Amino acid sequence: MIRIFFIVGIFISTLFAQVDAKLEIVKKANTLPKIIISMASDSIEVVNLTKIKKVLEQDLSVSGHFEVINNIDSKVNYEEIPDILTLSNNGIDLYVNLHAQTDASGEYTLNTKLYDINAKSMVQEKYFKTSQIERYPFLSHRVAISINDFFQAPSIAWMDKFVVLSSYVGPGQANIMIADYTLAYKKTIVTGGLNIFPKWASNEQKEIYYTSYNYDKPTLVKLNIFNRKRSIVMQSDGMIACSDVNNDGSKLLITAAPDNQPDIFLYDVKTKKKIKVTKYSGIDVGGQFIEDDNRIVFVSNRLGNPNIFAKNIHGSGVEKLVYHSKNNSSVTTFENNIVYSSKDNDNELGGRTFNLYLMSTVSQDLTRLTSNGINQFPKFSPDGQSLLFIKNYQGVSSVGIIRLNFNSSFLFPLNGGKIQSIDW
Repeated sequence: MIRIFFIVGIFISTLFAQVDAKLEIVKKANTLPKIIISMASDSIEVVNLTKIKKVLEQDLSVSGHFEVINNIDSKVNYEEIPDILTLSNNGIDLYVNLHAQTDASGEYTLNTKLYDINAKSMVQEKYFKTSQIERYPFLSHRVAISINDFFQAPSIAWMDKFVVLSSYVGPGQANIMIADYTLAYKKTIVTGGLNIFPKWASNEQKEIYYTSYNYDKPTLVKLNIFNRKRSIVMQSDGMIACSDVNNDGSKLLITAAPDNQPDIFLYDVKTKKKIKVTKYSGIDVGGQFIEDDNRIVFVSNRLGNPNIFAKNIHGSGVEKLVYHSKNNSSVTTFENNIVYSSKDNDNELGGRTFNLYLMSTVSQDLTRLTSNGINQFPKFSPDGQSLLFIKNYQGVSSVGIIRLNFNSSFLFPLNGGKIQSIDW
């Protein structure tokens, strides 16, 4: 059992998620509107407002729809109109003024005004509230989404979603936490022992599946993150992990090794029945639904090295998808596209390098998305326009975001611990 766990642990510790017909990476050549985020000079609440401003600037930069300018001093009181002439002379298009206060009950209110400098007018005023100030990053995300939506730019609603991740904190110890995508907000929800491979149970983000090694056998657990109710879904010798959940949450793809060899099972949440999808005598792991849940993409060593394959759920034929490199794992899919992690030749600085590659299953076009470090566990956003992944480089473990249509990427390091797996 231990041997299987470590072999597949190395093999699967790059693996899971879902994407769109022919997706091209295009760096936008159009001029982006220049935007300034300012804190109102009469706002007493400064400490948290400063943090909110920083995250909001990150959000607008990550969106790819705005150019954030932060080297111009433009503070005014919240009820005052900013210096339109000076801002215009500096080429500024948009100006956001932030103000905040906390009432007697502890509720925190963020007030925002958006000015169109070219139109010389305020075009939007909104208020955002929270009773849990530690969740301030989500206030920033909602402001960014509001500004983005006002200009009818492509949606960035994914910013307001939790990510769930597992982090190693010591030998045989891994905790599960929920966070915002920047890791500015983090909350541990499972602690004690080895808890890995968290996966959202549905788009509602109320429950997760995760693998626990704190029972007599490796166990797949379902947890409600609000009332902490737990239930055992399935147990298996060797290993077990939920690699994918279909869109309505009714079906799971589970990697399990009841006969000492990992295979992929289709699990019906309502009936609790499971069907063995792969029956290879070696290693089949990390299944991902494609084509309306009729086919799966998965990782297998059936040709001697880990590679990406596809098959019909109820068929026997297997198709090799990737002909690049001899070590390909950690796959995610979206319609006719897949992103996978591939071991490249050691670079000139030494050490292993796993890069992410985007491939169309229709045209076989291949694009490398990363260039250094160990990049694993890619996850597509629901619209297929963004990619979440884990990057380990020079001893730092980070959450990475790639904005595919803008050929840009951003890293958000985890302070303490090493990220084992992630989902959003």
